[in-house]
Amino acid sequence: MTRIAIIEWLTSFVPHPAAPQWRERVRRCTGALAGIAFTGLATRLLFGAAGDVPLLIAPMGASAVLLFGASDSPLAQPWSILGGNFVSALVGVACAQCIAAPVVAASVAVGLAICAMFLCRCVHPPSGAVALTAVLGGPTVHALGFHFVLVPVAFQSVALLSAALAFHALTGHRYPRAAFRPAPPVAVPPAAIAGHLLEPVDDPRKSFEQLTCEEIMSAACPAVPATMDTREAREMFRRHGASTLPVVDAMDRVIGMVTHHALGDLPPAGPERFWRSLRRTVLRESARLEETVEAVMAAGGHAVHRATPLAHLVPIFIEHACHDVPVMDDARRLVGVVRHSDMIRWLHHHAGVAQPVAAAG
Repeated sequence: MTRIAIIEWLTSFVPHPAAPQWRERVRRCTGALAGIAFTGLATRLLFGAAGDVPLLIAPMGASAVLLFGASDSPLAQPWSILGGNFVSALVGVACAQCIAAPVVAASVAVGLAICAMFLCRCVHPPSGAVALTAVLGGPTVHALGFHFVLVPVAFQSVALLSAALAFHALTGHRYPRAAFRPAPPVAVPPAAIAGHLLEPVDDPRKSFEQLTCEEIMSAACPAVPATMDTREAREMFRRHGASTLPVVDAMDRVIGMVTHHALGDLPPAGPERFWRSLRRTVLRESARLEETVEAVMAAGGHAVHRATPLAHLVPIFIEHACHDVPVMDDARRLVGVVRHSDMIRWLHHHAGVAQPVAAAG
């Protein structure tokens, strides 16, 4: 390894300088305090203090970090905490009852819980601790059996989420964050595309109106994770020479678009770029490092399903000055992109086919 490569590797251990302003830090800490207090008090009032039901389970503290300290994360959204904690509790209790060896039961519980969360699209890191608690929580938890899934897990998850929803609303913070806001379908007047209809030739061809995005799209371009910081995103733009890239969440679903203009000016290349990056990391000078891609992206954008008629993209290209439109499959995962050049290439190719047909007529 070169000297610069070694230094760059060592700087990756330096704590990330991204942090909100002090006012925002106080707001988030206050929210976590209020959320945990509300959850504990609600459990005590409804289920008593006899000790049959844990007043608070430890994973609620980790969930509070996400719901109040990192509420913009896809891992902190309502379905993540409710679904993740519920399925993990089910898996944990089942493993505790079926596997006698605690270490084996704990290992299997966490592995299956992660698998279940992926299947249900509700990945929530603290839910791994829920599965562990079901296995290693001691006699009190074991005595509850599958009742542990409802009380305390489901009840406390709902209580903490309710507190988060109320707190963020009262403090003017947008929560939950929509994972995807698709662009509404745009009706294209027949007259706007009539000029593009082709005369039939020997082999049957689709008209411009019948064509779908999947049939002319280019291969999927690189996607930017929503949690990537803006410095790394600028590097990705530099490597691929792109002006716009789609943004995906933790499940690889398209949630928006980001442009290099939104990320600010690209840093210089070469050694100067490295030393500037090192200086900013150590001295914490860069305000832009306080942002992730999700903070500067255009949510939703104009992503379309692969079966969308190509004609629906005409007004998107014209009215919104889009250069690239992401194409998704049924699970909203990125499968391709329709560019200006794709549409122009198709029209140019078929115009050459249509001219001889018109001349023959």
